[in-house]
Amino acid sequence: MVKTVCFKQKIDIHIILCIESIIFAYKTILMGKPILEITNISKQYRLGYVGTGSLGHDIHRWWCNVRGKEDPYLKIGEENNRTQVGTSEYVWALRDINLQVQAGEVLGIIGANGAGKSTLLKILSRVTGPTTGKITARGRIASLLEVGTGFHGELTGRENIYLNGAILGMTKKEITSKLDEIIDFSGCERYIDTPVKRYSSGMYVRLAFAVAAHLEPEILIVDEVLAVGDAEFQKKAIGKMKDISSGDGRTVLFVSHNMDSIEQLCPSSIYMEHGQIKGMGISKDIINQYLSCNDVTQLSLQNPKKRIGSRDLEFISIEFENQKSKKTKEFNVGETIIIKARIKVNQNQQFTDLVFGIGIDNVVGKRLFTGTSSWIGRKYSLRDKAEYLDILFEIKNVPFIKGNYIISLIINNGILPIDYLEQCDSFAIIDNDLSYGLGRDKSQGDIKLDYNIEYTIL
Repeated sequence: MVKTVCFKQKIDIHIILCIESIIFAYKTILMGKPILEITNISKQYRLGYVGTGSLGHDIHRWWCNVRGKEDPYLKIGEENNRTQVGTSEYVWALRDINLQVQAGEVLGIIGANGAGKSTLLKILSRVTGPTTGKITARGRIASLLEVGTGFHGELTGRENIYLNGAILGMTKKEITSKLDEIIDFSGCERYIDTPVKRYSSGMYVRLAFAVAAHLEPEILIVDEVLAVGDAEFQKKAIGKMKDISSGDGRTVLFVSHNMDSIEQLCPSSIYMEHGQIKGMGISKDIINQYLSCNDVTQLSLQNPKKRIGSRDLEFISIEFENQKSKKTKEFNVGETIIIKARIKVNQNQQFTDLVFGIGIDNVVGKRLFTGTSSWIGRKYSLRDKAEYLDILFEIKNVPFIKGNYIISLIINNGILPIDYLEQCDSFAIIDNDLSYGLGRDKSQGDIKLDYNIEYTIL
């Protein structure tokens, strides 16, 4: 009898939570108001100090505030650019951020380290306050900002679940109704009654995300902490964020440096740079805008992303040609690309089983193509003395759409790299029309393939 009553109570709580979610979503949509409004948010820090650095300046700032006058220290400060040495002690981590997020929206936030992404999320999560501006949130906010956020190391995993639920304003019964789902999703069942100070960083993130996602906040904020989890959990977490946004109509703000995850999860994104929003729109377009700012045309043999190997044989030059033998780095869709590389012989010795290879990445860093001489049944030997070698890579009918592409080159002896250049040069595809004048664009695919369609009337 007791079990039946408990089971019934559990069902009742689930029904109540579902009804509350539906009512909340209905009210938000009916009012036509965004679930999150950010108006003129700015955040200023003084480097090396708390406050203004002196009691006199603190009193001056307080007195201006009492009289309703502008803070005198807001008139100074420099852009938040970590790559440059500044002259001012004041830095604007965020400057004039304006943003509206609708209920059920999944918004990606991208940008380089130091762009202000985490500062914005900390302000939204009320970890710190803005210097100026206002935030209006029409619902509860749960955040996962860094490993261990919101957890007490001395408490067990189970106790921390109840602690986080209480912080979100949930009753003990509501938390208990979700407890089994949270533990199962986290995969930490065996250690759930162990103090979390003994958890690995991966277990921390698993449990923290499970708590944040299952305690049904109206707004879920996730920073880059998912990178700590393994591939299986990242996939599981992204699937859960999709479910809570599309199924429950909840809002997700997701920060990541993984552009594939952003594009997969977030229909729209914002791009931040030096504390300001530089772009807002469809994720694919915003990602391209962000990556285009990292100028791939600056890559060269002298400035590759990475270079390893003994360099007994060394790449010293690269040239690009089209099928008409014209030197160029711009090609049309479907055109043949010829890449000529010159190699300097630094050691007069015999080389056997030499393998030459090339790789092509998109600007996101995703490998699109790899080709090696061994895969087409060719290995080379160098037995006679020589100063230089010329290698020709011919890639026929390149099917890529308009954009920039990055190449990597390698020489190895079948086992170890002799000279490996990761992302050492680039070329561009300039023709975006894959349908020969019929107007096909990026949304209809990333590559062009030859194909045929036939039908038979029966």
